Amino acid sequence: MAAADVTAHLGQAPGWSVVNGALEKQFRFADYHRTLAFVNAVAWIAHREDHHPDIAFSYDRCTLRFSTHSVGGISINDFICAAKVQALLD
Repeated sequence: MAAADVTAHLGQAPGWSVVNGALEKQFRFADYHRTLAFVNAVAWIAHREDHHPDIAFSYDRCTLRFSTHSVGGISINDFICAAKVQALLD
């Protein structure tokens, strides 16, 4: 995606930002159980979409990073998956 397109889509993706060429957001939870449940739900979305983020998590937080390796940056698929992840919490 062109930089202007990424910027336009970021306006519709609250809390997400571009970090080192990937779409990234950190999520916070009350405890490990809730964090792990979120990670498992993200894994299900990633499997269904065949688009897998980098996931880092600890006791009360999870950081997701979406990028599309085949295009060497951010694609519309990253924003679609980010929206589906956000829908888990909305």
